Amino acid sequence: MDAMTLLHERSSMGKLMGPPPTPEQLEAIYRAALRAPDHKELRPWRFVEFSGEGRERLGELFAEAEYREDPHVGDIALDAARKKPLRAPMVIAVIARVTPDVPKVPRIEQVISAGCAAHAILLAAHAQGLGAMWRSGKYAFDPTVRKGLGLDEEDEVVAFIYLGQLGGRHKPIPEHDIDAFVERWR
Repeated sequence: MDAMTLLHERSSMGKLMGPPPTPEQLEAIYRAALRAPDHKELRPWRFVEFSGEGRERLGELFAEAEYREDPHVGDIALDAARKKPLRAPMVIAVIARVTPDVPKVPRIEQVISAGCAAHAILLAAHAQGLGAMWRSGKYAFDPTVRKGLGLDEEDEVVAFIYLGQLGGRHKPIPEHDIDAFVERWR
């Protein structure tokens, strides 16, 4: 796939199935992620990969977060939280490892760099014929999940990237009016 086609046609795939990406596919995905813009070579990224029973452990962490938020939460909500990571054969948590007080590299730039790494994961997956979905939601910001993932105080969960084989059809990609988003100063 040529680069412009990849950039123009990548889309999220919400329905994913097994098997998970192969080791070779994952190597290509991580190699792409590690090419994200990186001012001062801080390497402000960390990736936590969940597959097999690891997805169930992540689901338990999500359920624990639900319970800590509301100790009266019902079993249906707890079961729904447990099942979220099972929607794909693999989930990769993309974490911004923020180094505070770095001259000329503010916090936001480090978080955006991790976001670029997450986007590279999506692009590399699509280029290899895999499906991927960037999810975040409340669990990305929940203190129980943050602690369970071993985050430092300055770190941020940027994304939970769900990966797998295409399990559905690609939705039509909407065309956007470029002029609605671009202001030109001449």
